[in-house]
Amino acid sequence: MSKVIDFQTDPSKYRHWRIEYDGPVANLFMDVDEDGGLFDGYQLKLNSYDLGVDIELADVVQRMRFEHPEVKVVVLRSAKEKVFCAGANIRMLGGAAHSHKVNFCKFTNETRNTFEAAEADSGQKYIAAVKGACAGGGYELALACNHIMLTDDSSSSVALPEVPLLAVLPGTGGLTRVTDKRKVRRDLADVFCSTEEGVKGKRAVTWKLVDEAIANSKFDETVEARAREFAASSAKVDVASGISLGPLRRVIEPDGSLRYSLVEVLVDRDARRATLTIGGPETDAPDDMVAFEAQGDQSYMLRLARELDDAILHLRLNEAELGLLVFRSQGDPIKMAAHEAVLMADPDHWLANEVLKYWKRVLKRIDVTSRSMVALVEHGSCFVGVLAEILFSVDRSYMMEDEFEGDNRPIATVTLTAANFGLFPMGNDLSRLQNRFYGTPEAVDTAQGHMGEALEAAEVNDLGLVTMILDDIDWDDEIRIFMEERASFSPDAMTGMEANLRFVGPETMETRIFGRLTAWQNWIFNRPNAVGAEGALQRYGTGVRGNYDMERV
Repeated sequence: MSKVIDFQTDPSKYRHWRIEYDGPVANLFMDVDEDGGLFDGYQLKLNSYDLGVDIELADVVQRMRFEHPEVKVVVLRSAKEKVFCAGANIRMLGGAAHSHKVNFCKFTNETRNTFEAAEADSGQKYIAAVKGACAGGGYELALACNHIMLTDDSSSSVALPEVPLLAVLPGTGGLTRVTDKRKVRRDLADVFCSTEEGVKGKRAVTWKLVDEAIANSKFDETVEARAREFAASSAKVDVASGISLGPLRRVIEPDGSLRYSLVEVLVDRDARRATLTIGGPETDAPDDMVAFEAQGDQSYMLRLARELDDAILHLRLNEAELGLLVFRSQGDPIKMAAHEAVLMADPDHWLANEVLKYWKRVLKRIDVTSRSMVALVEHGSCFVGVLAEILFSVDRSYMMEDEFEGDNRPIATVTLTAANFGLFPMGNDLSRLQNRFYGTPEAVDTAQGHMGEALEAAEVNDLGLVTMILDDIDWDDEIRIFMEERASFSPDAMTGMEANLRFVGPETMETRIFGRLTAWQNWIFNRPNAVGAEGALQRYGTGVRGNYDMERV
């Protein structure tokens, strides 16, 4: 799978989804084009999906929040007869490289998390209206919705058949959502996840797998009534119209480097490294959210979030051997703080809320990216507020101390704002500073006392906000040694170590989903029982069961 995967799309390009808007209710139809696979060699039958289907879904969910803020309820439906969704396409999984399978599962998880959080973040409630077979990833689509309605007939069921059929786990957090979100009793969950044919009707309600089972003759009218009922009871403020999300300005250079309007990604293949440089704002901040909204998708804070998000996704899926991501920034810290302050001054404005919640998602995407990551706080940088969060997301950070010979850029500083103290929680529901200083909450309080100050290296070091400060004599050598060392380590060991160290303290459903994905599914996707020549993924559909190594490990 060597083709470049593009995460940019728009409704004019959709092949798998269509939407009907009706005031506060949107009906989202899954209508997968069998011949529209991202790669050759498989057909997307029975509303099964690959990464291309999910890229469109992610775009749908994003646009719904920015372009259609009037929507309060989204009804997720199938446009196919007798099938809701058969889940991830097995032929695609069987032929995919290991890295693609794992990154596919990660992206689908992030997409599910996005619409799962849409009610809390944006006042948009998702209903799954399930008619026909709803299996594997199809049920995981439903699980991420706020409310599941199932047709009570002889052919409609919900199922997680991956273990008995494919020798893998539900890849989009299905096991965790069944127990942690739906609160299905674990012995019943054991039965459910071991049963190929799934569970139907009233039993699915009794087991808490769905919220309602409705006779087929009354299903459509009941779904419509429920959507209107939820919309009427919504606390979401009415918004007349949204803003359009136009295409990003992006150039992919022959060497694989990327250039956006605010983000530059330089690729060094010999060093297995990508350097992401974030440009600060060149113009003054708008006066208020009215002026911000008038800028539409060209407002600095939204444009930067979209470009950084796209760059991270591109590197994940298209540049698997670039094992080290280096984050830099260059710009005016005062202007950066002013642009952020416009959003912070009016967080209840619908667009301010959406941009801030989008930044929350972008930062979470960085948190769970399986690459070694370092931030360099150089002279001329603008690590302020939301950009300072990157310093606390990466594995290490280095900062220039005092003046450097021949460097006329403004002295390196870090500025904390109110955004650093709870606005962008990690998957474990802690702020990144709480995560950083777990066990010493007084360090967070001390840092909070310096909000708004342009902190130079010695102060930043005293507060513990970076890993190391380095002067002109040591900077080049220390950074070179770190980067060479990191590139020499086993990528597998790095992925495991970093995933363990990035999240501390309490577990949440989200950390369990990603932790189990990184560890268990990563391991299972390497095992011959699943992916070997005689494994279940390869033999699926042949009528021959996988040939398993029965040793328990």
